[in-house]
Amino acid sequence: MASRSGSSRRRPAFHAVVLACGFVVGGFINEFSRRFLPAGSVKEFLTEGIVNPSLGPLQIDLVLLKFAIGPVALDVSLLSLLGVVIAYLIARSLF
Repeated sequence: MASRSGSSRRRPAFHAVVLACGFVVGGFINEFSRRFLPAGSVKEFLTEGIVNPSLGPLQIDLVLLKFAIGPVALDVSLLSLLGVVIAYLIARSLF
């Protein structure tokens, strides 16, 4: 059995890039569907967020500098997960 040491070093970064690209593609699909699908239960089912965690605002006070970060939110829907699957299948076929 051949060793895959060259590809094993890139594996975590490769998976992170594929995941990020998948969420971006899924986000585009989701927004496109929100704008152009007719109102109804199918539109709500596909575009409604499954998980909507948010964090913030985070107040940071460094005596000389005071600022706030946030709020940061993540919107995961069925179509964004479909984008992840599509990106994974494309990356798997290419590499």
